[in-house]
Amino acid sequence: MPEKNAEEARPEEGQPNVNVRTLDARSLRGLAHPLRIRLLASLRHNGPATASGLAEELGESSGATSYHLRQLAAHGFVEDAPGHGKGRERWWQASHDGTAFDENLLGDADPETKKAADVFRSEILKIHTQELSTWLGEARTWPEEWLRAHDLSDFTLRLTPGQSHELIDKMHELVNSYRDLPESADSETVRVHTHAFPRRTP
Repeated sequence: MPEKNAEEARPEEGQPNVNVRTLDARSLRGLAHPLRIRLLASLRHNGPATASGLAEELGESSGATSYHLRQLAAHGFVEDAPGHGKGRERWWQASHDGTAFDENLLGDADPETKKAADVFRSEILKIHTQELSTWLGEARTWPEEWLRAHDLSDFTLRLTPGQSHELIDKMHELVNSYRDLPESADSETVRVHTHAFPRRTP
């Protein structure tokens, strides 16, 4: 699900306006740190920022954010943001709109790659959980139209792996078809999470 967010995504066909970075073992190990994932998510959600601005937003020291931004840059996830800032402070921006996770990395023979995959997926889960908790906490502050326009649903299906893959691809295609709609006065940023996974039943 390509998103302006550091989260799992499959590369989408026919989406020329979505620039997705597919992780390999090396880039996964470079990204798989909780603060790096949060830094990248913030740059994708909120646009260019400085290390000190990100430190204030995330409750970290500017030394930590500066270091991890440089590491993200070394792996090609962030880059200088042209046209921002006139002083000495460096502005950063995300290099891609989304991150695509290759499920083959879960079975990589390298223990460090396996560990990085676990860290990455765990942090994505934390981000999703935090976003949902924030919405539930502040939902009553939104106009009634938005209270009727949100969704917290789950479904149980009987599928083969191939059918599950097909369903996920179709959901991604549908979501991306809404990406470039013209904005209106009541448009807001809407986060869409999808989770599809098998479950053993008694």
